Amino acid sequence: MADERLSFKEMCARFDVTPRTLRYYEYIELLSPTKDGRARFYGPREVARMTLILRARRFGFSLEEIRQWLLIYDEQGSEAQMAALVQMADRQLGVLSEQRDQLDSSIKELRSLRDAASAGKI
Repeated sequence: MADERLSFKEMCARFDVTPRTLRYYEYIELLSPTKDGRARFYGPREVARMTLILRARRFGFSLEEIRQWLLIYDEQGSEAQMAALVQMADRQLGVLSEQRDQLDSSIKELRSLRDAASAGKI
């Protein structure tokens, strides 16, 4: 498994991403597959990076933030990368909390409107 290499098509299927997405991640240097002629192959490093990229996207981080965070590991090592992650996570937790508060407020307002409409009070 350590020497496993995935083709472009296998990588798309494993992570349920479009070919366009995968090519874009390569273009912005989030991923660096090995190439054999025109074929691209993704080893364990790229698979791990893709897992991190998709997790970070789910948490709301931008692709540039993810790129910078991955670069920290390459240039400064895992300790610096983890310190950066703590800072990024703290900031993003604040953003997500604010979004949740806004959603809670919108839900409450919509329920009130629905209840008023249901009771014929509009």
